[in-house]
Amino acid sequence: MVCDSDPQVRARVAAQNRNSKVVSDYESVLKDADTEAVVIALPAAQHYETAKLALESGKHVFVEKPMTTRVEEAAELVEIAERNHRTLMVGHLLVYHPAVDALKRLIEDGELGEIFYMYTQRVNLGVVRKDENALWSLAPHDIAVMLHLLDQAPAKVSARGEYYLQKDVEDVVFANLQFSDGKMGQLQVSWLDPHKIRRLTIVGSDKMVVFDDMEIAEKIKVYDKAAEPESYESYGEAITLRFGDVIIPHVHMEEPLKLECQHFVDCVRTNCTPKSDGSAGLRVVQVLEAAQRSLEQGGGPVEVGCRR
Repeated sequence: MVCDSDPQVRARVAAQNRNSKVVSDYESVLKDADTEAVVIALPAAQHYETAKLALESGKHVFVEKPMTTRVEEAAELVEIAERNHRTLMVGHLLVYHPAVDALKRLIEDGELGEIFYMYTQRVNLGVVRKDENALWSLAPHDIAVMLHLLDQAPAKVSARGEYYLQKDVEDVVFANLQFSDGKMGQLQVSWLDPHKIRRLTIVGSDKMVVFDDMEIAEKIKVYDKAAEPESYESYGEAITLRFGDVIIPHVHMEEPLKLECQHFVDCVRTNCTPKSDGSAGLRVVQVLEAAQRSLEQGGGPVEVGCRR
């Protein structure tokens, strides 16, 4: 069953999917006994109410990012899903990217040593949105990946941005994430940039790695580079720079969106917890909300709310 308020969309979907029932009334989806799960792809401001109605109707829910636009709403959805024993999954697409899986293995296997910091760039010319700024539109992807790779949420967030095209809708945002163990994360997002960049860099004590999603084949490059302290009895301490090989590991690519959708179906069928469950969505919204407050306060650090 497909539900959409736009008659042109309904007509196109009906022509493409002749075995699907196409409706305009969301209530008919919620009342349909044969519908076990709902996928919500709407503007972010509508996620909370639409997902809440589905969960309260006993449906499993897959909602696009960000899960909600307020922490209180995200926390309520998690509580409703837990109370009703329903699967709640958030569309943090990059968490299902095979290259991100490879990065996670490199970190967990200790290949990079101790992780010092990471930074991301997600910039392009367009699409310019009116109902949300670049932070809420683009940053959920990279925040979700950072929290997934480090397996923790930041303690504080600071963000600076500016709007050039529309009043009070930031076109470019730079945000810094401070973690309690000293790790740092930085992200740059913009829809007003001459380059299309989708890149993540991770710096560790032993090696460094770059994930470039714009590359066709060489998605990941591991740099055997590091700065290593050496001690000398008579000359004190020195720092030695090591420049080694660049390794390009093979990453078996599959379409992340397909993997994400299949994961949701599998979790519904087996009652497993999704990689990007409601609690993960809540953590991302907590970071986004703290970053938004920092933007509004001129860029000062803001503590991230209680971490679930």
